[in-house]
Amino acid sequence: MNVSRRTLLAATGATAAISATTLATSAGAARAQSGDTADEPVETVGTVGFDALLQRAETLLTGGAFDPSDADFAAAVAALDATAKGLWETLDRSAGRTALWPDLSPATDPGNFGQSYTRLRTLATAWATPGTSLAGSAEAADILVAALRFAHDIAYNPAKRETGNWWFWEIGAPRALMDCSVLLRDRLPAADLAAYLAVVDRFCPDADRRTNSPTLAETGANRTDKAVIVALRGLLGQDAAKLASARDALSDVRDSGRNSLFRYTSSGDGFYLDGSFVQHDVVAYTGTYGAVLLGGAACLLSLLADSEWAIADPSVSVMYEAVERSFAPVVFDGLMMDAVRGRAISRERAGDHRDGAAAVAAILLLATGAPAAYADRWRELVKGWLTRNLTTPFASLATLPQIALAKAVLNDRTIHPGPRTTGHFVFADMDRVVHRQARWGCTLSLSSKRISAYEAGNGENLHGWYTGDGMTYLYDGDDLGQFGDGFWPTVDPYRLPGTTVDTRERTDLGTGAGTSTYRPTNAVAGGAVLHDRYGAAAMELIGPAGTTLRTKKSWFLLDNAVIALGAGISSGDGRTVETIVENRNLGRNGTQRLLVDGVRQPAQQGWTQKFGHARWAHVDGVGGYVFADPTDLRALREERTGTWRAINTGADTGGSTDPVTRRYLTLWVDHGVSPAGAGYSYVLLPGASAAATAVWSHSRPVRIVANDTTAQAVEARRQGLTAVNFWGVGTAAGITASGPASVLVQRRGRELTVAVADPSHTLTSLTVELPFPAGRVVTADDTVSLAPGRHPVLTVAVGGSRGHTHTATLS
Repeated sequence: MNVSRRTLLAATGATAAISATTLATSAGAARAQSGDTADEPVETVGTVGFDALLQRAETLLTGGAFDPSDADFAAAVAALDATAKGLWETLDRSAGRTALWPDLSPATDPGNFGQSYTRLRTLATAWATPGTSLAGSAEAADILVAALRFAHDIAYNPAKRETGNWWFWEIGAPRALMDCSVLLRDRLPAADLAAYLAVVDRFCPDADRRTNSPTLAETGANRTDKAVIVALRGLLGQDAAKLASARDALSDVRDSGRNSLFRYTSSGDGFYLDGSFVQHDVVAYTGTYGAVLLGGAACLLSLLADSEWAIADPSVSVMYEAVERSFAPVVFDGLMMDAVRGRAISRERAGDHRDGAAAVAAILLLATGAPAAYADRWRELVKGWLTRNLTTPFASLATLPQIALAKAVLNDRTIHPGPRTTGHFVFADMDRVVHRQARWGCTLSLSSKRISAYEAGNGENLHGWYTGDGMTYLYDGDDLGQFGDGFWPTVDPYRLPGTTVDTRERTDLGTGAGTSTYRPTNAVAGGAVLHDRYGAAAMELIGPAGTTLRTKKSWFLLDNAVIALGAGISSGDGRTVETIVENRNLGRNGTQRLLVDGVRQPAQQGWTQKFGHARWAHVDGVGGYVFADPTDLRALREERTGTWRAINTGADTGGSTDPVTRRYLTLWVDHGVSPAGAGYSYVLLPGASAAATAVWSHSRPVRIVANDTTAQAVEARRQGLTAVNFWGVGTAAGITASGPASVLVQRRGRELTVAVADPSHTLTSLTVELPFPAGRVVTADDTVSLAPGRHPVLTVAVGGSRGHTHTATLS
């Protein structure tokens, strides 16, 4: 089974769960399980012996004891068995074999031997799991032992030199090899085990460093991955120093915490105080690398508990806080938002639901050892996700150990399903904005000179050109398949929702070895948040080499609406420029009704129409679209066919060539050829009925008061709210700013609350003059000072705040 290395790691390794009963085992029970007694002190280290920890490691992989009559467990065993049977039947057992599987030849290729080890791990897991056709088979064990020896002798041994992708040598292969060794430890000859420990010592001796580049410190998920490998190697070799090394790698006590995973970072990889998670230095990666890191930390916390090497660093609270600060906002009913999945969006066997399940599994595992104040909240949060996701149930994606933890939560009547996360979240350190309401969510994928517009490489994410150009993801609780149901291989990659694009033809990205990122040259990307409820977001779009496209884009996110504005759209390349209002995946056979200005439009595929003065549109099951001015709107229904292979040709993650067909409904604004100073303004009304959309269009409860290259601003009169994105010194809606700024002002009674951010991350100070009188400060951040008066002036010290919001409440 050719699966993504990250997905497989999440499914069978770093994010593997363990039954709550097993994790609750006391130290004494663990010793009894291992056979340790007071008469055998050599095997007892701390309160838990090596054998007990090895048994715990095995349970992390297999789930330990479970009820085979339970339908969910039975289905998981059947799925594991089916996969194992396919691998078993195609495994080459011949004396003269040159590879373990025909499709993974030559075996000396890093991708091929890396995948060979992961397949052997699947077989070893099936062998160790009761109920499979291989369970406990002496013949199967002997064949697996011989297969491991073959892979070692021909491809992966200390005499080899790293070639190709380092990941297979230093993480993928050694992790799968150690897992196999844990599962087969009673059947492995001592010489074989010693050889495998030696190869890990050669390619992954230290979690802190990149073996093929010793001056490079490992960070983020890669560091956690390696710490788990070193810990397993230490257990198998009964090497206390290795276990201490694995433990210390998380805190990095040897490096004064410089690369500690248990701290908030302010640059590069890791968790940030605002909830951002970055990997590869400039990529928003909460949904994949972040989940792997969380799962790896949870794995080691569980594995080493009650032992001499138990993780006791109080800064582990960073991991605990990340669950609600980093993950909860980007998990929607169990799926992981694509805006934080990086190049993994192109992986056929990953998907938003599967990466979401990996995060859920990591959180459940972490909860088994976390303080109750955290764990109780997380279990409620997870129970809400699990019970609402009827599209892709967790049990259909999870392993046996993961199912065990999930069922413990689902069956516990004292745990109540938590509601959906709501609020407005500005992840300024990774250029992402998430707006959550009770029934829907909207996520903005931005980019700047600080955070990449996309990552591609190793054949992955070949068509990710515009994913960081303001792509707008609209999530609906009634449609959890929008981006996970064949979206990426079939969507028109030139027409991603929310983007403004030059229609030039692009070439595939990332076709060579290694990964690469593209960072645009703009500084402005981000915004401000008020009362954790309202948001203003902005991004200056400066096209890459090959286009002169420029524009200034804003979004204002309110209780029931998202107002999108664009100004200064200019290009001199002789090509058409478009802004994509919507490009909705209607599924395999969707015929959702489209109304434009109240008139029903045709439903047949291939239909297209230009509406010269459109005022509003409505799509059944999605919501409404209102245009501030009569708009030259284009509409298209089309059935699109593509393949996963066309967007991912990776050696271990590449998709199939099987055709995938989905229907789409696209709405866009055509700015013409080489526009100069063009603009757009539209409102998304998620979940609104057609009647509500028509009323909104007529009543205009939110007024657009500015939309130019100086400022873009709206007023929501009922809420007493004014929101402005300034592009420089300027005045709009009566508010004056001294430079680029996102400003929200709300009047409630006799109080005035102001939120200010510098989305350019370039200023040291901002002044904001208000049109409302204010006499004193009620509350304020220590970065805000007031010069009171009829037109009060706030001075905000934004230097070093990295785009975060500063607030003050005035009388």
